[in-house]
Amino acid sequence: MNNENIVQKIWNLCNILRGDGISYHEYISELTYLLFLKIAQENHTEHLLPESCRWDRLVNYEGPDLLTEYRDMLTFLGGHAENEVVRKIYTFPTTVFSHSENLKAVIEGLAKLDWHSINKDGMGDIYEGLLSKNSQDARSGAGQYFTPRALVDCMVRLSKPSVGEIIQTRLRVRVDS
Repeated sequence: MNNENIVQKIWNLCNILRGDGISYHEYISELTYLLFLKIAQENHTEHLLPESCRWDRLVNYEGPDLLTEYRDMLTFLGGHAENEVVRKIYTFPTTVFSHSENLKAVIEGLAKLDWHSINKDGMGDIYEGLLSKNSQDARSGAGQYFTPRALVDCMVRLSKPSVGEIIQTRLRVRVDS
C-alpha cells in the first residue's frame, strides 16, 4: 500500500464524517485527535499517554456509549495528561461526532490501515494529499486549508524556530490575461 492508497482510504473515512454533518475544518481536527493516538501506538510512544487513553481502548471498547468514552478521553488528555506536549495537542478538545456508530466506523477504518508502509516523510505526504482532495471538493470550501491552533502551537514549541526563520510561506500567483 502506498501513500496515495492511504490518502484515499482516509478520504473515504471522511465521507463517514461528512455524513454525520461534520465540515472539512471539523474533520481535520477529529482525524488529528484519532491519528495521534494511533500513531503513538505504531511508533511505541504510548507510554506518554495514560493507559486509559490509548488507541487500543477505543478499538476494543465494548460499552454502551463509545462517544461518551471518547469525549471523556479527549477531555482527560487535554487537562490531566502528565506529558505537556500531549496536553497541548488536546487543549480544549471537542468532538463533533454525533453518533457512536460513525466514530466506531472511523476508528475501525484507521485501525485497518498499514501504517508501516508509510515512508519517512509519509505523514506529510498524506496530509498534503488530504488537502489536495479537499481542494477538489467544491462543497467543502475548496482552497481553505486549516490546521487546528493547538496543533500549530505545539509544532512551533517543538521546532523552536529562531528569530527570522521562515516556518510557512504563502504563494501568491498573479494571472495576467
